[in-house]
Amino acid sequence: MTTKSIYISILAFILIYALSFQNKTLKATYTLNTNKTVFIAGEKVSLEFSFSTDSDVQLYCSNSYGSLLIEPEIDDNILNFLIPDSVSKKSGVINWQLLSNSEAIKGQLTIRPKPTINSIESYLGPPSIEAGGTDYTMLIVIPTDDLDNPMADSTKVQIKHQFLDNEIFNDVFTDHGFAYKTINSYKQSGRILISSECLDLNSKEYDVNVMPAIPTDFTIKAERVHNYADGNQITIFKTSEIKDRYDNLVSDGTFVIFYITDQNGNKTQTFGTTINGMATAKILHPDHEEQWSVKAYIEGMANSDTITLDYKQAISNFEVAFSEDKRHITVGPLQSFMKQRVPDGLSITLKLYQNNSLVNEIMKQSSNGFALFHLSTDEYPQGTYDFEIETAGLTKSFTNITNE
Repeated sequence: MTTKSIYISILAFILIYALSFQNKTLKATYTLNTNKTVFIAGEKVSLEFSFSTDSDVQLYCSNSYGSLLIEPEIDDNILNFLIPDSVSKKSGVINWQLLSNSEAIKGQLTIRPKPTINSIESYLGPPSIEAGGTDYTMLIVIPTDDLDNPMADSTKVQIKHQFLDNEIFNDVFTDHGFAYKTINSYKQSGRILISSECLDLNSKEYDVNVMPAIPTDFTIKAERVHNYADGNQITIFKTSEIKDRYDNLVSDGTFVIFYITDQNGNKTQTFGTTINGMATAKILHPDHEEQWSVKAYIEGMANSDTITLDYKQAISNFEVAFSEDKRHITVGPLQSFMKQRVPDGLSITLKLYQNNSLVNEIMKQSSNGFALFHLSTDEYPQGTYDFEIETAGLTKSFTNITNE
């Protein structure tokens, strides 16, 4: 073979290989046939490609709910990828890409919600706000179609509320799937009724309680059947009507504490809760002459004026009798301000001293106007003792008492 023939053969081989490679490249092409990119939720959504070579490809799809790979249906040089309902019924954007060995083909599909409304999701909070006009509640409305997709942005929603004689209507528009409206409180306390409407569909009714604001200062008074310190009758403390700065009665159940300071600086307390703006509390009379200063507080918010109560001594004197062996001591009869016997339960204290040291302190309560003390031989051996008996603020002392 001549040199010329060899060159011609080589050129022919190169030309045939080049044509074959070009033909193979041309066959590995895919063309998108589907022009539609916007669909309504619930529609059948598919992408169609024509191809001239390998059909071993997949379609990758992703949206805000997740990602998946779809196998094609092949019919004559046509690849048809059917998007599953689980993806196509959700409004939003679907990103897709054809996975093949050739150049990447990708795009987006937009799924719009249905134009007809099916339900209104509503969220309201807080459920109670403070009177005065500065506090507020918020209603959030999400109108959805029958596939639970939020309606398209700029859908009109009417939010309505009623308070006392006021009925207010406000138009708002959805954005990113929802609409909202803040509703301020009023100066009066009461209940606000709230609802919403979208495309002729109405939501259920909600309510918000407008609670009274912080209480203001108030006054108190005391009621009692007499002013004797008998340790038996009850003094009743009452507040005036407690209101906020907008003249609303405070809420029922507001806790009021009455602090009582006696003439020695000792403190005690009683308490009550408001009903119809007023609180009531009770306490027993002291059992001895006393003067009380009383002031009421709603902790951290309001307080009352201070009132002073004087209690007269109810028992002016009492008798003490010792048995022959000095081991039984009878106190009484104990008589009150009308010489009547004191009610059962009056406290009587007996203190025993020996060699100027306190041996024991015994406390009894009166029964039928008397109190009886018994000193056992086991606990108190024979000897000389000093006795001190206290009751109703009175004290009697007996010295050098020798028991047997």
